[in-house]
Amino acid sequence: MSVADWLNPHLDLRKWSFLFFVGVALTVVGAISLSRGWMPGLVVTLVGVGISTFAAVMAVRIVIKTLRPVYGHRVVETLHRRYELGRGPKIVVVGGGTGLSTLLRGLKEFTGNLTAIVTVADDGGSSGRLRKEMGVLPPGDIRNCLVALADSEPLMARLFEYRFPQGDPTGLGGHTFGNLFIATMSAITGDFEEAVKESSRVLAVRGRVLPSTLENVVLVAECQGGEVVYGESTIGKCSMGIERVFLQPGNPQALPEALESIAEADAVVLGPGSLYTSVIPNLLVARIADAIRESRAPRIYVCNVMTQPGETDCFTAADHVKAIIDHAGTGIIDYVLINSGGVPEKLAEKYGQEGAYPVDIDRERFRPLGIKVIEEDLISNMDYARHDPGRLAKAIMRVVSMTGKPFFKNMGG
Repeated sequence: MSVADWLNPHLDLRKWSFLFFVGVALTVVGAISLSRGWMPGLVVTLVGVGISTFAAVMAVRIVIKTLRPVYGHRVVETLHRRYELGRGPKIVVVGGGTGLSTLLRGLKEFTGNLTAIVTVADDGGSSGRLRKEMGVLPPGDIRNCLVALADSEPLMARLFEYRFPQGDPTGLGGHTFGNLFIATMSAITGDFEEAVKESSRVLAVRGRVLPSTLENVVLVAECQGGEVVYGESTIGKCSMGIERVFLQPGNPQALPEALESIAEADAVVLGPGSLYTSVIPNLLVARIADAIRESRAPRIYVCNVMTQPGETDCFTAADHVKAIIDHAGTGIIDYVLINSGGVPEKLAEKYGQEGAYPVDIDRERFRPLGIKVIEEDLISNMDYARHDPGRLAKAIMRVVSMTGKPFFKNMGG
């Protein structure tokens, strides 16, 4: 190519990058020559500076022009924001269900280094049907986390959340599009893990979503009184309460990336989510609990706002923690984050009719365990007694900062 061709403003990013490095090389050569008394070195230096500066400007223009259709006139602001998020702490969250996706929606505003480790024991609803009919791991909780971390167009996130109406003549009634997408991608690639990664790219996910294991596990509960029930969707049917839960086959192998993310984490968060069906199943996967125990990062358990009928009836905050310790052993929880905000009276009555009540904070039972209790108003102002994503994320970031990692100074609240 001639010099005129190389300076054509329509060159692509790779060629402008190459020209930038050529300019830098000329600048270095010219500076060395000038230091040795060769006067033409000044000209070479100036030419090098000019080429590298011009190439850098053109490269930046290409980037901004490419991103503008997506981000409008907020390209620079968006790039700066992503840079700041990229410097955020590495936080690993462990669980499943709506509680985990709520947490992720809040945390993604503070860091881009998020890893969600999600249970694959679900066997109800759309996930259960796909599991039986297509032989894939249940995609429902994975989908919820992907959508929560999505940085794509809102329409794409809505598409993944779209649920076909019951009675649909195509036979798709009750399925969500996202579940079908992940299941189909898994069938095409022959690899569920790869299907999740490809789905993450489609949604431009901030962070990673990983299944805790790739084995086809079944969650089993041993009820008080000796009754045994099989399947995540039936766990809440124990007539006398849950004694313990376990996985079949036993000791499933953890995804190596999940273990690596825990080892590198600046904080590990358990929950929020259904105690026996979302949080504990992950801790029953081989090496997950041990990896958390060996981590030097603060380990935080987010206690649920409300008890769950058939699963945690009459449970206090300490009862939740005791159940985790009974299944995974000691040394995996340093802090318990508990909601101290009141549930509106009308909302409490509505939940009470379904057998759900605010979780009591029995502080004195935590002292022998060496676990620090943090009480904050974390409840959402919506029509559900759930955690507020922003409040919960800020509370967790404060715990991370308390432990010597002040990543963000302006978190508000």
